[in-house]
Amino acid sequence: MRRVTVPRKQAGVVYTYVVEDPDTKQVTDMVSFYALPSSILGNDKHRTLCAAYSYYYFRTKTPLLQLMHDALILAKRLDFDVFNALDILQNEVFLKELKFGIGDGALQYYLYNWRCPPATPGQVGLVLL
Repeated sequence: MRRVTVPRKQAGVVYTYVVEDPDTKQVTDMVSFYALPSSILGNDKHRTLCAAYSYYYFRTKTPLLQLMHDALILAKRLDFDVFNALDILQNEVFLKELKFGIGDGALQYYLYNWRCPPATPGQVGLVLL
């Protein structure tokens, strides 16, 4: 498989990594993350924490664990300080194996005008717009 990185450097917001089949030239897998820098107050050495947040992925040939491992390497090469991912959908496949730390709290989302049944994280998908 041919692996291609497609960051939009001029914007610096969303970074995308695609896997292309060398024979058919079709994209078979993709992972993306977005940048969300935060200011660090009261520290003369460090001014900004550059955080990457897992955004969207699909896969047909590359195992999810390998795809996310590649995303971590890409984020490191782009000088991100931290990579965050939610424990939703099939993310449990890679979170423990790639040594993601458990956060110090739970994210709470308010869905107005929705009646949702009780659900586990693996049954939830989230797209941020």
